[in-house]
Amino acid sequence: MERIEGYPVEGFVKGKGPKNPSILLIGEAPGENEAIKGVPFIGRAGDELSKSLASIGLTRDNVYMTSAVRSRPYVWREKRGKNGELTQRKYNRPPTQSEVIAHAPILDFELKNIVPQIIVTLGNVGLQRLLGKEAKVSMLHGQLLEQPIRHLYALDSKEFVWSKESYLLIPTYHPASVFYRPSNRDFLEQDWKNIGKYLAERKF
Repeated sequence: MERIEGYPVEGFVKGKGPKNPSILLIGEAPGENEAIKGVPFIGRAGDELSKSLASIGLTRDNVYMTSAVRSRPYVWREKRGKNGELTQRKYNRPPTQSEVIAHAPILDFELKNIVPQIIVTLGNVGLQRLLGKEAKVSMLHGQLLEQPIRHLYALDSKEFVWSKESYLLIPTYHPASVFYRPSNRDFLEQDWKNIGKYLAERKF
């Protein structure tokens, strides 16, 4: 993909799911497993996400999964082996704003063409892609928001502008957050209860 050429990223993971899903999930970027297999949200974080979906009676087949950046952002670091030998290894890292902009037209296309009952952002990167840097998952998680979202002004632009229409979304923490901050699990479980309650109320 020309727009991401030259950035320290690898692989490309397409969005996956039905055109009219219960939820449009927007994550951060693929990790190592996702980049290798080309499937979003697999591995430990994917297992956590599947548990959250199951808690409100959904499976991966009911949702559309995508992310702010489609290629795995990585950084080279030294790793010391059991024998004491140092080797170079690629580690995941958060995507930069330039990488978010490079992949923005793909997510913009999905937001125009996928019609979910609600958008759920997973972590700050997905949330800030839609609502700007001021939006913080720690402040907004679990809340039902109805408002315009940001899209790229033009293909050759680096500027985001607000949509004319409003979208419904509920931000929550990234499923991987429970691994490095176990206290997030309580927040995550309550947020998914809120998401399930909203979807249940829509059926009546």
